[in-house]
Amino acid sequence: MRALRKTKKEEIRELLDFYWKNKPEIKGRLADFSKVPEKDWFYELCFCLCTPQSKARRCDISVSILKDKDFLHNDFNPSRYLIGNVRFHNNKAKYLVELKGKINMVLEKVKEAKKKKADPKELREFLVRNVKGISYKEASHFLRNIGFRGLAILDRHILKNMLRHGAVHKLPKTLSRKEYLGLEKELEAFCEEHRINIDELDLVFWSMETGEVFK
Repeated sequence: MRALRKTKKEEIRELLDFYWKNKPEIKGRLADFSKVPEKDWFYELCFCLCTPQSKARRCDISVSILKDKDFLHNDFNPSRYLIGNVRFHNNKAKYLVELKGKINMVLEKVKEAKKKKADPKELREFLVRNVKGISYKEASHFLRNIGFRGLAILDRHILKNMLRHGAVHKLPKTLSRKEYLGLEKELEAFCEEHRINIDELDLVFWSMETGEVFK
Protein backbone atom coordinates (compact mmCIF):
# COMPACT_ATOMS: atom_id res chain seq x y z
CA MET A 1 0.00 0.00 0.00
CA ARG A 2 1.40 3.39 -1.00
CA ALA A 3 2.26 5.66 1.94
CA LEU A 4 0.26 8.87 2.15
CA ARG A 5 2.16 11.99 1.15
CA LYS A 6 2.87 14.26 4.09
CA THR A 7 1.17 17.63 4.21
CA LYS A 8 3.23 20.83 4.30
CA LYS A 9 2.25 21.26 7.97
CA GLU A 10 3.58 17.80 8.77
CA GLU A 11 6.80 18.50 6.86
CA ILE A 12 7.31 21.76 8.76
CA ARG A 13 6.58 20.08 12.09
CA GLU A 14 9.25 17.47 11.36
CA LEU A 15 11.62 20.25 10.31
CA LEU A 16 11.08 22.16 13.55
CA ASP A 17 11.42 19.01 15.65
CA PHE A 18 14.70 18.21 13.92
CA TYR A 19 15.88 21.78 14.39
CA TRP A 20 15.25 21.90 18.13
CA LYS A 21 16.69 18.44 18.65
CA ASN A 22 19.93 19.32 16.82
CA LYS A 23 20.17 23.03 17.62
CA PRO A 24 23.16 22.75 20.02
CA GLU A 25 25.25 20.92 17.40
CA ILE A 26 24.18 23.34 14.67
CA LYS A 27 24.99 26.42 16.74
CA GLY A 28 28.31 24.85 17.67
CA ARG A 29 29.17 24.32 14.01
CA LEU A 30 28.37 27.95 13.21
CA ALA A 31 30.59 29.02 16.11
CA ASP A 32 33.40 26.91 14.61
CA PHE A 33 33.13 28.85 11.34
CA SER A 34 33.70 32.10 13.21
CA LYS A 35 36.99 30.72 14.52
CA VAL A 36 38.52 29.80 11.15
CA PRO A 37 41.91 31.60 11.13
CA GLU A 38 42.75 34.08 8.37
CA LYS A 39 45.58 31.85 7.14
CA ASP A 40 42.95 29.28 6.10
CA TRP A 41 40.62 31.68 4.28
CA PHE A 42 42.34 31.09 0.94
CA TYR A 43 41.71 27.35 1.21
CA GLU A 44 38.10 27.89 2.26
CA LEU A 45 37.64 29.89 -0.93
CA CYS A 46 39.37 27.12 -2.91
CA PHE A 47 36.95 24.63 -1.38
CA CYS A 48 33.92 26.69 -2.39
CA LEU A 49 35.28 27.12 -5.92
CA CYS A 50 35.51 23.34 -6.22
CA THR A 51 32.04 22.45 -4.91
CA PRO A 52 29.71 23.20 -7.87
CA GLN A 53 28.36 19.85 -9.14
CA SER A 54 30.77 18.01 -6.83
CA LYS A 55 30.42 16.36 -3.43
CA ALA A 56 31.58 18.54 -0.54
CA ARG A 57 33.45 15.73 1.22
CA ARG A 58 35.38 14.86 -1.94
CA CYS A 59 36.27 18.51 -2.54
CA ASP A 60 37.49 18.78 1.03
CA ILE A 61 39.89 15.88 0.43
CA SER A 62 41.43 17.61 -2.59
CA VAL A 63 41.71 20.99 -0.88
CA SER A 64 43.33 19.37 2.16
CA ILE A 65 46.01 17.97 -0.17
CA LEU A 66 46.55 21.42 -1.70
CA LYS A 67 46.89 22.86 1.78
CA ASP A 68 49.41 20.18 2.79
CA LYS A 69 51.45 21.02 -0.31
CA ASP A 70 51.23 24.76 0.46
CA PHE A 71 49.58 25.57 -2.85
CA LEU A 72 49.31 29.23 -1.87
CA HIS A 73 53.09 29.66 -1.83
CA ASN A 74 54.19 27.03 -4.36
CA ASP A 75 53.71 27.13 -8.12
CA PHE A 76 52.17 23.96 -9.51
CA ASN A 77 49.10 22.94 -11.47
CA PRO A 78 46.50 21.79 -8.91
CA SER A 79 44.55 19.79 -11.49
CA ARG A 80 46.16 16.44 -10.63
CA TYR A 81 44.96 16.76 -7.04
CA LEU A 82 41.38 17.46 -8.10
CA ILE A 83 41.00 14.45 -10.40
CA GLY A 84 38.52 11.91 -9.05
CA ASN A 85 37.12 14.29 -6.46
CA VAL A 86 36.16 17.46 -8.31
CA ARG A 87 34.10 17.59 -11.49
CA PHE A 88 35.45 19.74 -14.32
CA HIS A 89 38.82 19.63 -12.59
CA ASN A 90 40.73 21.33 -15.41
CA ASN A 91 38.50 24.40 -15.44
CA LYS A 92 38.44 24.61 -11.67
CA ALA A 93 42.21 24.24 -11.50
CA LYS A 94 42.46 27.32 -13.74
CA TYR A 95 40.12 29.20 -11.40
CA LEU A 96 42.31 28.27 -8.42
CA VAL A 97 45.48 29.47 -10.13
CA GLU A 98 43.81 32.73 -11.14
CA LEU A 99 42.50 33.18 -7.60
CA LYS A 100 45.98 32.76 -6.19
CA GLY A 101 47.19 35.64 -8.34
CA LYS A 102 44.71 38.07 -6.78
CA ILE A 103 44.23 36.56 -3.34
CA ASN A 104 45.89 39.43 -1.46
CA MET A 105 43.46 41.93 -2.96
CA VAL A 106 40.48 39.67 -2.28
CA LEU A 107 41.38 38.87 1.31
CA GLU A 108 42.20 42.48 2.16
CA LYS A 109 38.67 43.36 1.11
CA VAL A 110 37.26 40.52 3.23
CA LYS A 111 39.35 41.51 6.27
CA GLU A 112 38.26 45.13 5.96
CA ALA A 113 34.60 44.12 5.71
CA LYS A 114 34.87 41.88 8.75
CA LYS A 115 36.62 44.55 10.79
CA LYS A 116 33.99 47.15 9.91
CA LYS A 117 31.12 44.63 10.22
CA ALA A 118 30.08 45.61 6.71
CA ASP A 119 27.00 44.28 4.95
CA PRO A 120 27.93 40.72 3.86
CA LYS A 121 25.66 41.03 0.83
CA GLU A 122 27.80 43.87 -0.50
CA LEU A 123 30.92 41.79 0.08
CA ARG A 124 29.27 38.91 -1.77
CA GLU A 125 28.74 41.19 -4.77
CA PHE A 126 32.45 42.05 -4.70
CA LEU A 127 33.41 38.36 -4.74
CA VAL A 128 31.04 37.52 -7.59
CA ARG A 129 32.49 40.38 -9.66
CA ASN A 130 36.15 39.71 -8.88
CA VAL A 131 36.63 35.94 -8.47
CA LYS A 132 36.23 33.87 -11.62
CA GLY A 133 34.17 30.73 -11.05
CA ILE A 134 32.31 32.17 -8.06
CA SER A 135 28.54 32.57 -8.19
CA TYR A 136 26.21 33.85 -5.48
CA LYS A 137 25.94 30.39 -3.96
CA GLU A 138 29.71 29.84 -3.71
CA ALA A 139 30.34 33.38 -2.45
CA SER A 140 27.67 32.94 0.24
CA HIS A 141 29.15 29.57 1.17
CA PHE A 142 32.65 30.99 1.55
CA LEU A 143 31.51 33.94 3.65
CA ARG A 144 29.44 31.70 5.93
CA ASN A 145 32.42 29.37 6.35
CA ILE A 146 34.60 32.19 7.70
CA GLY A 147 32.02 33.63 10.07
CA PHE A 148 29.75 35.99 8.12
CA ARG A 149 26.02 35.61 8.69
CA GLY A 150 22.68 36.22 7.01
CA LEU A 151 23.33 34.77 3.54
CA ALA A 152 21.40 32.01 1.80
CA ILE A 153 23.48 29.19 0.29
CA LEU A 154 21.09 28.03 -2.41
CA ASP A 155 22.46 24.68 -3.53
CA ARG A 156 20.31 21.82 -4.79
CA HIS A 157 19.73 20.46 -1.25
CA ILE A 158 18.45 23.80 0.01
CA LEU A 159 16.31 24.50 -3.06
CA LYS A 160 14.69 21.07 -2.89
CA ASN A 161 13.87 21.57 0.78
CA MET A 162 12.55 25.08 0.19
CA LEU A 163 10.06 23.60 -2.25
CA ARG A 164 9.27 20.64 -0.01
CA HIS A 165 8.52 22.83 3.01
CA GLY A 166 6.57 25.50 1.18
CA ALA A 167 9.13 28.29 1.31
CA VAL A 168 8.63 28.61 -2.46
CA HIS A 169 5.99 27.21 -4.80
CA LYS A 170 8.25 26.58 -7.78
CA LEU A 171 11.94 26.69 -8.65
CA PRO A 172 13.53 28.44 -11.63
CA LYS A 173 15.39 26.37 -14.22
CA THR A 174 18.47 28.57 -13.85
CA LEU A 175 19.65 30.91 -11.10
CA SER A 176 20.30 34.40 -12.42
CA ARG A 177 21.25 37.15 -9.99
CA LYS A 178 17.64 38.36 -9.88
CA GLU A 179 16.28 34.86 -9.25
CA TYR A 180 18.88 34.06 -6.59
CA LEU A 181 18.17 37.23 -4.63
CA GLY A 182 14.44 36.68 -4.99
CA LEU A 183 14.70 33.15 -3.60
CA GLU A 184 16.88 34.45 -0.78
CA LYS A 185 14.11 36.87 0.21
CA GLU A 186 11.59 34.01 0.13
CA LEU A 187 13.83 31.99 2.44
CA GLU A 188 14.28 34.96 4.77
CA ALA A 189 10.50 35.29 5.04
CA PHE A 190 10.15 31.56 5.75
CA CYS A 191 12.78 31.81 8.50
CA GLU A 192 11.07 34.80 10.07
CA GLU A 193 7.69 33.06 10.01
CA HIS A 194 9.04 29.94 11.73
CA ARG A 195 11.59 31.70 13.95
CA ILE A 196 14.63 29.93 12.58
CA ASN A 197 17.90 31.70 11.89
CA ILE A 198 18.72 31.50 8.16
CA ASP A 199 22.26 30.27 8.85
CA GLU A 200 20.96 27.54 11.13
CA LEU A 201 18.27 26.55 8.63
CA ASP A 202 20.91 25.96 5.96
CA LEU A 203 22.65 23.44 8.21
CA VAL A 204 19.31 21.89 9.19
CA PHE A 205 18.38 21.29 5.55
CA TRP A 206 21.88 20.01 4.76
CA SER A 207 21.99 17.60 7.70
CA MET A 208 18.46 16.33 7.01
CA GLU A 209 19.58 15.48 3.47
CA THR A 210 23.04 14.09 4.20
CA GLY A 211 22.87 12.90 7.80
CA GLU A 212 25.73 15.13 8.96
CA VAL A 213 26.51 18.73 9.84
CA PHE A 214 29.46 19.57 7.60
CA LYS A 215 30.27 22.86 5.89
